[in-house]
Amino acid sequence: MNKFTSIACIAFLSMSLSLKAQQQSSQQLKPIIENFVQETEQRSQLEQLAHELLDQVGPRLVGSTGGQRSHDWAISTFQKWNIQARNEQFGTWRNWERGISHIDMISPWVKSLDATQLAWSPATKKPITAEVIAMPVFQSQAEFKAWLPKVKGKIVLMSQLQNYGRSDYQYKEFATEESYAKITEEKKQAADAWKKSLEFTGFNNNTLPLELEKNGASAVAISYWTGIMGANRIFGAKTKTIPMIDISNEDYGTLYRLAQAGKAPKLTIDVKSESKGTLPTYNTIAEIKGKTKPNEYIILSAHIDSWDGSTGACDNATGVITVMEAARMIQKYYPNNQRTILVCLWGSEEQGLNGSRAFVEDHPEIVKNTQAVFNFDSGTGRIVRINGGGFEKAYDFMGRWLYAAPNYITKHIETTYPGNPSSGGSDHASFLAHGVPAFMMGSHSWGYGGYTWHTNRDSYDKIVFDDIEYNTILAASLVYMADQEAELVNRDRRAMPLDKDGNTTTWPEPRKAERSDDYYFVK
Repeated sequence: MNKFTSIACIAFLSMSLSLKAQQQSSQQLKPIIENFVQETEQRSQLEQLAHELLDQVGPRLVGSTGGQRSHDWAISTFQKWNIQARNEQFGTWRNWERGISHIDMISPWVKSLDATQLAWSPATKKPITAEVIAMPVFQSQAEFKAWLPKVKGKIVLMSQLQNYGRSDYQYKEFATEESYAKITEEKKQAADAWKKSLEFTGFNNNTLPLELEKNGASAVAISYWTGIMGANRIFGAKTKTIPMIDISNEDYGTLYRLAQAGKAPKLTIDVKSESKGTLPTYNTIAEIKGKTKPNEYIILSAHIDSWDGSTGACDNATGVITVMEAARMIQKYYPNNQRTILVCLWGSEEQGLNGSRAFVEDHPEIVKNTQAVFNFDSGTGRIVRINGGGFEKAYDFMGRWLYAAPNYITKHIETTYPGNPSSGGSDHASFLAHGVPAFMMGSHSWGYGGYTWHTNRDSYDKIVFDDIEYNTILAASLVYMADQEAELVNRDRRAMPLDKDGNTTTWPEPRKAERSDDYYFVK
């Protein structure tokens, strides 16, 4: 960087900081909210929290010791801040511990593959060396049945071959219009053909692995590519006795083409993991007791569990550190809170909101007297969308609460009132089903859907801390303002809109929490 560039950068930074200061001062922030802003700018602990949770605790798959460590870490951290916290058990889950994986192509040439065993995959007692067979596009059920005996002793490639491995936005940006149209149509045709082929088997992606296992396959391999180069989704295995692995799109394509060409590629698979009975599943509940209305509640919500293809940074360590840091600031700068403030870190959200659904079942007295729930579970971006949740008067109270937050934060937020209640997706839905004003904090994408959501790329380096700082100030400000209300806010529900067929939609019904893994695994 040369001297003049440096001067320009310093001037730009000074202007940016000056603008931010002007925005704050012109709005005349409430003193406590101003403290939240200054604390975040000068003494934020977000990066330290992320380092501890992601680098030290690691992935937090339900039923794993990593999941247990995360709850214990949260308790210890809250206690350092003089915030009372506890783990509430709501069920149990299969205890599975990931070990080391070696997945190597040994013929027709040698390469260690970019691959991983899926969660809860059976381990190999000794390395498996076998030929790879690729599942073709079937034209009939008879064709599938004729092919099925060929899987015996083989490692079966069960996913569609992706001939176009670049992200769609690259094709759109760099290809000619004619080429882009051609590629788009070919991709659609291939996807439709594969979908039809799967229908001919009589199985789906969840049940076919067991059928392959039943017919003697040595292992099942998939490639759950997201459409973004290098990113694959890592979920759970669907086999009972043989390993199930995910292979990167690049390596999977090599294997598939070799198998298609009759070159009989071979793999050696050695995946270590251990199943050790069951472990408890928990919610971690931190509590800042209300001073004058202790039996009324405001809830900061985020799920602490994750999938384990990576460390679960954007889903949902970012939400966890946001609500924890907000609680730290509230404890420090708002000592006279009227209502009890709960910070709820849910377990087993990824398997169907089990932690939050269990909480609302187990604590009807809290549900009845909750002022609001603010749920953070949408990645690393700054908050830009808030839905009124279907409450008729949501604009009245949310408008007041948002207006008090710094306008350099709220100016990015688009609100929808009264909005519609969500029936799923994240933990706010568990409360909405019981008529509690619960709000999902919708954020900028930062490539969340394709790049980090449940993928092997959801790691610390994807966090945008500038945006998380905004969200932390917003979270603390909303809690403070919700607590300033003299009474619990209005819970009247909107008249529900019509669906596309002209029928009146209904408010989501409460759903029972699953408190064990019995429903999840094929026994």
